[in-house]
Amino acid sequence: MTTTAKIAAALMVLLALSSCGNTIRGIGKDTANTVNATQDAGRSVDRAAKK
Repeated sequence: MTTTAKIAAALMVLLALSSCGNTIRGIGKDTANTVNATQDAGRSVDRAAKK
């Protein structure tokens, strides 16, 4: 393998790993938003039931 090919392969690995990190952070934010929405809906139902 030439030096250029090794450098290119290393850069591709770094790109793939950084992409995975962004995806994991995005999924975490989506999950947090879902939990917040579910809690808000539960509060709304609770308030409506108390009226």
